[in-house]
Amino acid sequence: MSAEIDIASPQPLRHLKTVAAVALMVAAGIVSGGLFSRVHAHQELTSWTDAQSVPTVATVLPEPSPASQMLVLPGHLAAYINAPIYARVSGYLHAWYADIGTHVKAGQLLGVIDTPDLDQQLQQARADLQNSIANERLAATTARRWTEMLKQDSVSQQEADEKTSDLIAKQATVEANQANVRRLEALESFKRLTAPFDGVVTARKTDVGALIDSGSGSGPELFTVSDAGTLRVYVSVPQSDAASIQPGMHATLTVPERPGMTFEARLVDTDQSISPASGTMLVQLAVDNKQGLLFPGEYTEVHLAMHGDANALFVPASALIFRAQGMQVAVAGPDHKVQLRDVTIGTDLGTRVEITAGLKAGERVIDNPPDSLANGDVVRLAATMPSNFPQGSERAHG
Repeated sequence: MSAEIDIASPQPLRHLKTVAAVALMVAAGIVSGGLFSRVHAHQELTSWTDAQSVPTVATVLPEPSPASQMLVLPGHLAAYINAPIYARVSGYLHAWYADIGTHVKAGQLLGVIDTPDLDQQLQQARADLQNSIANERLAATTARRWTEMLKQDSVSQQEADEKTSDLIAKQATVEANQANVRRLEALESFKRLTAPFDGVVTARKTDVGALIDSGSGSGPELFTVSDAGTLRVYVSVPQSDAASIQPGMHATLTVPERPGMTFEARLVDTDQSISPASGTMLVQLAVDNKQGLLFPGEYTEVHLAMHGDANALFVPASALIFRAQGMQVAVAGPDHKVQLRDVTIGTDLGTRVEITAGLKAGERVIDNPPDSLANGDVVRLAATMPSNFPQGSERAHG
């Protein structure tokens, strides 16, 4: 009986070993598959991350500078001649005959000043003159008599010379009194305030009975007369455009209160210097104003036709990179690698800028470059778009 048991027991053990081996192989397969899928997923993630790390950028083609550009600058109008009328004598205003807006002719009476003190001074000077003339005549008679007596040896030479010298002194006194009378008469003529030229009264700062003190232009003027038939236009031109400004150039003016109207002006001269404070050159133009549509002192926009720079290129202002090294733009090379270029700005036009150095035509400029962009970085290019700047566009400076 025991011999039968010993023979039958090894069969279940072999069966268990087979099951265990199969289970172990299945488990090994599952582990191997999991490891493989994880490695594959990691490789895919790495590839995706590397692909995402390459930025996609939009590029634009720089536009060449147009043959002519309209430079728009702010300016102000001034009367061709503007004369403040001051009092030359002291007194009280007797009357005025021209108010603001009055068109006057040269020599036309504007006002009259009462000068009681000056009138009395003139009367006294005339009396002094008559007294000196009488004394001069007496001295002349006395000198003739003493000269005749000298010939008869009735008086000494010394006495005759004294009478002759007294005559000369009396004549000098007469001349001095005559000059004083002429001076006061000239001052009397300033009682009448007259227009120095044809024009318009633009200010009246006095009234009847007002006390007037004579001065040298330091006090308030009584009247102001302006010649507005032709107006001066003053414009500050940036240094970058100063070399293109030449006398005789023509410009167009516009003013806010007359929309749709333009006025032709001619460049007269410049101050031939650059202001250190503003970096601009003062330019003077002249505009005809016979119709009186423009007013001295008002604001105007001046449109100057300027020749374009053949070497200049226009790019969007959003393409500029501001860094410690200075102004730069990013250019995408043929191998899709970034090249940072130092550039020189000619004119900032707001949404676009003029590049005068550092960039070549046909190069692809990256628009809105990432802040982290560096030399040699690889980028993915979106479609390259032209800048589409209008030819002959206006360059405005405010």
